[in-house]
Amino acid sequence: MTGEFSGLQTVPLALSLGTFLVIAYALCLALGLIVPDGTLHRPWLQFLPGFTWTWQGMLLGFVASFGYGFFTGVIFAPIYNFFNDNR
Repeated sequence: MTGEFSGLQTVPLALSLGTFLVIAYALCLALGLIVPDGTLHRPWLQFLPGFTWTWQGMLLGFVASFGYGFFTGVIFAPIYNFFNDNR
């Protein structure tokens, strides 16, 4: 390792953010099942179009959560690398 920062790698960052949001979504689902009247479904209806408390709706939520995280990583890494260019 040379000690030089070569920038953020887009794919690992995108996969990490996608996985993080899937884990967070799974924890929110678990909490929603433990506390069913906690009105936790309202943000899901806004950010995850098509969400319902069916297995299809929850699967769609997992796919959308991963997609949002992956997209964020794909957009964020090049922007960060652009502004962190120390040449």
